[in-house]
Amino acid sequence: MKTFPASQLIINADGSAFHLHLKPEFLADKIILVGDQDRVNMVASFFDEGSIECDVQSREFHTITGMFRGKRISCISTGIGTDNCDIVMNEIDALANIDFATRQEKEHKRVLDIVRIGTCGGMQEDIPLGTFLVSQKSIGFDGVLAFYKDRDKIADLGFEKAFVDFIGYPKKAAVPYVVSANPELVDRIAKDDMMRGCTIAANGFYGPQGRVLRVDLAVPDINEKITAFRYEGQRITNYEMEGSCIAGLALHMGHRAMTVCCVIAQRKIEAANTDYKPRIKELVRTVLERI
Repeated sequence: MKTFPASQLIINADGSAFHLHLKPEFLADKIILVGDQDRVNMVASFFDEGSIECDVQSREFHTITGMFRGKRISCISTGIGTDNCDIVMNEIDALANIDFATRQEKEHKRVLDIVRIGTCGGMQEDIPLGTFLVSQKSIGFDGVLAFYKDRDKIADLGFEKAFVDFIGYPKKAAVPYVVSANPELVDRIAKDDMMRGCTIAANGFYGPQGRVLRVDLAVPDINEKITAFRYEGQRITNYEMEGSCIAGLALHMGHRAMTVCCVIAQRKIEAANTDYKPRIKELVRTVLERI
């Protein structure tokens, strides 16, 4: 078993993970990830009365662990972006599978169920605002997974090549990677009443998602090409900003992970709904019931 020195696994003086400030005993096996730290309180408002075990926050990382109808659940905020998700995924895996007292990898591994709940922009005309959309595949624009060994073993290389060739992807940008969500978890959460699709996890909100303000784009018609792209009957359905790193690292670590988003913008018809919070609450309740 591996042993991890202090420079690799930083543990705070109180025995908590460096960024999350969460102690191992407060991490549940069922985890909901949200981007917005304030949304953690909203998720926790559904927890059973008097069941909250911990409520800790450090920077954008906010965690509440409690019970929902007898199920122990941790809700953790990641902040925006896959770089933050790299921190969260590594630290929750360390909390689950490394002994913080000895700094040794545990012999018997915990498998976590990880569901990201977020918002997204739809990329196809037939995806209405308010749709609950599950990412069966995530396309990462961020490059995070390339820093880990055996990236190609967990990626859909045929999809990647077809996408890069079709889009005319910028040669100096990180090569996109394509990873799959856990199929059992997808079926459990999506059932037969949520849409399933392929989601781009963009490494920015403006240029990487085809928005133009004062600086022009390297690929001006990137969103038109993304909408038109097809690979083995699959199409790209939406943009968000975190799911690829979560799905990819979960595959490496042996956890089950997926992303489900509420569509709050329709990029094809240039429509948006800023009053989406009631719909997000409905999505949260549904995920809590099914996780």
